[in-house]
Amino acid sequence: MATSEQALSTDLLRLVTCGSVDDGKSTLIGRLLFDTKQIFVDQLEHIEDVSRRRGNEYVDLALLTDGLRAEREQGITIDVAYRSFVTPRRRFQLADAPGHVQYTRNMVTGASTAELGIVLVDARQGVVEQTRRHAYILSILRVPHAVVAVNKMDLVDWSQQRFDEIAAQLDGLMAGSVGGQAADARPKNLGLPDLCVIPISALQGDNVVDRSGRMPWYDGPALLEHLETVEIASDRDLDSRRFPVQWVIRPISDEHHDYRGYGGQIAGGVWSAGDEVVVLPGGARTQVEAVETIDGPLEAGIPPMSVTIRLADDLDVSRGDMLADPAATPVVARELEARVCWMSDRPLEPRARLAVKQTTRSVRAIADELVSRTDVHTLEDAPAPERLELNDIGVVRLRLAEPLCVDPYGENRTTGAFVLIDEATNETVGAGMVLSAS
Repeated sequence: MATSEQALSTDLLRLVTCGSVDDGKSTLIGRLLFDTKQIFVDQLEHIEDVSRRRGNEYVDLALLTDGLRAEREQGITIDVAYRSFVTPRRRFQLADAPGHVQYTRNMVTGASTAELGIVLVDARQGVVEQTRRHAYILSILRVPHAVVAVNKMDLVDWSQQRFDEIAAQLDGLMAGSVGGQAADARPKNLGLPDLCVIPISALQGDNVVDRSGRMPWYDGPALLEHLETVEIASDRDLDSRRFPVQWVIRPISDEHHDYRGYGGQIAGGVWSAGDEVVVLPGGARTQVEAVETIDGPLEAGIPPMSVTIRLADDLDVSRGDMLADPAATPVVARELEARVCWMSDRPLEPRARLAVKQTTRSVRAIADELVSRTDVHTLEDAPAPERLELNDIGVVRLRLAEPLCVDPYGENRTTGAFVLIDEATNETVGAGMVLSAS
């Protein structure tokens, strides 16, 4: 099968890798790309040449993702690097997120759309502060699947005892408290769903693509085998129908003289002709007449398909409106309490005026109250901070000038997410996850 045909016939898994500095994230990604034969000959020749000039006795596969000069000079990852690769069983889009605390906003960006997070742990160091921080970020971002890759097993003589010690540390981490907060507002622990722990050596390729004979005591899958088989179809919200309208489609041609459709990406539920639908925030009701793509009508549309929906009645529907199931509507909110990662050099202070962009709708807002700030080192919450600085994570109450149709982020990662924009500069200054709305 040709590569393009293979890509079209397999599903897509979005990954993010994270871990402490020098845990080997970039090397792991380079190993995945190299061992799955995703590297062009000229790319391989280039990194071989750079590795020789740097005096390495091996080909430094980390150079495939660490593209910035500062990254190569310092041997660290700064920016989020995206790479795609394909196997006969699945397509992958991989984000290599920086590990250092000063790049927390970069990790949040890289993990925000991920369906699986890979946390690397150095077998010599075990669970460290950055491991806890990265697990916390994956937890609040509701990444559905997680893998802890215990890397550099070659440096601990492939020791089962050391691996078991780290697995025990992870058990304690997942059960440990991160602050006594209300159960409906914040997770009490770092429990990651569907956690798998795999011992690997990214430098030598053990248990990355193929199972290693050097660790016969480990009877689980290699990393790629797990990535190819992890079940992601059930992660999609197929219960509550959500469709943010992105574009009103009116060809106004002789062939489609009376055509009116609403284009966008399905954010939740299964959409079919005949479904009852409510248009929010207005509240008008009608039925779905057809769900279509460029190839014609569909029997059913599911997330995250991009489709055109035609309605049975000619209603006033425009960009920013949301079509939803009348029996399970989102909250039409004028106030939000949300967890926010602040991404600007200029701090967020109470009463700040911002724009909130959620799905296809943008409204003005005021930061009514800074409820708490999470110490990214201890993961404890400090109440009523004076401000949120760059890379801070905290809980903020926002008052909106116009209504937004939202769900709690824990229920829908699309309709529960938003970005904050400085209207004066049009700069994205924060990313938010809805905890509650009214």
